[in-house]
Amino acid sequence: MRTEYIAKTYPEQETIQQHTDRLIENYNILKKIYPDLKVDWDILELACIYHDLGKMNRKFQEKIRGKRVKDEIPHGFLSIGFLDVYGLEKIFSEKKIKILVNSIAYHHERGFRFSEYDKFLEEEIMAMKEKSKDFKYDRAKNCFETLNIDILDYLDGSRVTEEDGQDVFYDYILVKGLLNRIDYAASAHEKVERENNFLDEALDNMMKNWRKENEKASWNDLQKYMIFNRDENIIAVAQTGMGKTEAGLLWIGNNKGFFTLPLKTAINAIYDRVRNHIVKDKVGERVGLLHSDAFSEYIKREDAEEDKLELEEVGLSQYHERTKQLTMPLTICTIDQLFDFIYRYKGFEPKLATLAYSKIIIDEIQMYSSDLIAYLVSGLLHITKLGGKFAILTATFPPFIGDLLEKEGVKFKNPEPFIDKDGSKIRHSIKVKDEMINADFIIENYNKNKVLVICNTVKKAQELYEEIKKRRRDLKQDVNLFHSSFIKRDRKDKEKAILDLGKKDNVEGHGIWICTQVAEASLDIDFDVLITELSDLNGLFQRMGRCYRNRSFNKEGYNCYVFNGGEKECTGVGYVIDKDIFKFSKEALKNIDGKISEEEKIDLINNVYTTEKLGKTEYYKKIINTLKYIESLYTNEMDKSQAKKMFRNINSITVIPEEVFKENRDEIEKCKEIINQKRNEDMTEKELEEFKVRKAKARSKLTDYTVSIPFYLVNNKNTQYFEINKYENVTIFKCNYDKEQGLTPIKDLVEEKEKGNWNNIV
Repeated sequence: MRTEYIAKTYPEQETIQQHTDRLIENYNILKKIYPDLKVDWDILELACIYHDLGKMNRKFQEKIRGKRVKDEIPHGFLSIGFLDVYGLEKIFSEKKIKILVNSIAYHHERGFRFSEYDKFLEEEIMAMKEKSKDFKYDRAKNCFETLNIDILDYLDGSRVTEEDGQDVFYDYILVKGLLNRIDYAASAHEKVERENNFLDEALDNMMKNWRKENEKASWNDLQKYMIFNRDENIIAVAQTGMGKTEAGLLWIGNNKGFFTLPLKTAINAIYDRVRNHIVKDKVGERVGLLHSDAFSEYIKREDAEEDKLELEEVGLSQYHERTKQLTMPLTICTIDQLFDFIYRYKGFEPKLATLAYSKIIIDEIQMYSSDLIAYLVSGLLHITKLGGKFAILTATFPPFIGDLLEKEGVKFKNPEPFIDKDGSKIRHSIKVKDEMINADFIIENYNKNKVLVICNTVKKAQELYEEIKKRRRDLKQDVNLFHSSFIKRDRKDKEKAILDLGKKDNVEGHGIWICTQVAEASLDIDFDVLITELSDLNGLFQRMGRCYRNRSFNKEGYNCYVFNGGEKECTGVGYVIDKDIFKFSKEALKNIDGKISEEEKIDLINNVYTTEKLGKTEYYKKIINTLKYIESLYTNEMDKSQAKKMFRNINSITVIPEEVFKENRDEIEKCKEIINQKRNEDMTEKELEEFKVRKAKARSKLTDYTVSIPFYLVNNKNTQYFEINKYENVTIFKCNYDKEQGLTPIKDLVEEKEKGNWNNIV
């Protein structure tokens, strides 16, 4: 009599054979779409077939049927017992067999160690001998006959790491990573990959539509270069207005692609642009958005009237899950969603294995901190060695980053900058002011036009905002403040307002926006005048990109005023801005007065950001030390949550300002109630989807009341906790908060030694 061995009960009950068949279906999908992938397909197929056979053990079968069991051995360790060790040794090398065995044994990363189960493992494997006689499966015929403890010699308590040799380690990453991807997809009844067979055609159609309006329309030099160099790694510098987004997509072509940016606002904008104007059909199968608030963004678009998210038959939660599992052909995302694999935490392999056959666009690289630069360099080294490709597209590129990549052995093409070399289109005219930025100057230069003021710190931005309002009450309606210390709900309103004023076609609009570096890059805004503190040269040119974005400055005088602090240093220097780089930047601007071409900007960057010049700075030393630290880590040393925190350099905490909590307590309590609702086992598929979306909306609404602040501001004097459930709390922060100013700490409640540091938050 045939015994049914259960593998899964969710989303529906499946036998081991049924679940494994789903894996083989996905294995074939992957092999068909990416036949040139450097994985050992035979080893991967065996891993798919044998990975869950250990679920035949008595304890697992009792557990999955609802009984409580103790001392259960992870089924991956038991599954390897079914491998025909002597048959494998006739075909494969010892290294290949070790890769197969480790991939199966550790296909679930749950913190267990081989040594914990070693003494019970042989007994438990042999106990399955009788049970497996009733197991009938064409892909693993007579597996009870091959069941053997000798295979354990290939596990021997040590996992595959770099110490086995780089080639073996990379082969293991591909087999285990793709097994994980295939297994996750099979469990979710999803496809492991969806073929990109649409992007080239979508871009061609966009060009055809442009030619209806202008018959001479064609791809520019940058875009043509990216088309002709699709098989190369590229670092391309191009001035604003050159169509870097289209260039990046043309380079990806009909391949799996990831488009990365540092800011969620910019990512959301690119995602909307792609789904509305380029890939207009079957969005739920083709284009995904991936960052920490992606589900909330999906929900927002699903509820919108003007910009509704059309997903055909795909539910929101299913769409979000597809994106998280990296199955979409094209994903717009932040780098922390991809590059945290550099920590080689337990379970990192699926990401790196996916990137091995992907093409990655990296935009706005100048926005990344020293540690993120190190992560990028380390990540690109691994990705390119496994076969993945990258393209860095940026308006400014510090040359020392190229030197770091070359030092690590990463090869790339670096064409001449794509800029207006004849100087016919000058966008900016600079006036350097040897003094601290001040309210008087802003007021004097406001002539009912669009003025963007960018400060290095929140405190300086708040001070200028208050001074202008006090001195000129008639300007109260014209002056606005935007920085990182607003709760998410208010920040969204601020972002919308500045984007509306900054639209290129908003010629009648006027106003003053005082911001921090949240407006420095990626926001598609076009102001008439920029008044800014000097941060560093790279940041300055990005700030200038928000002024006369695509226009020529054909007037006399200036449209960019740069305050370098005079005898003093600008705010934030020594904290968020490296002292030496600030000094080099200040020196480089000494002789700049008046109009400046794109070529001159690039020359200044190339002269300041050299390895020779920055080599002794703390900024550069931090990059090198971070690279050394990453290299020194042991594979599987940390878990995924640790890696996430380290990658994001989390020295901040998410809080709800006390006043906001009190004003919205009823709504927060409702969110808590919905979040804690339990799923009903009898729910239909539609009811389950509605349940998931309802909970996601409640979480999204709760986060709308939150803001991220520096961790050092928090202590037991100024915090209390609101319990959501036994697993999570919300931190309530005693502070001053209003919609105009944002959050301001109460100094008496901040530790004495830390009070001054609020000045250095951006």
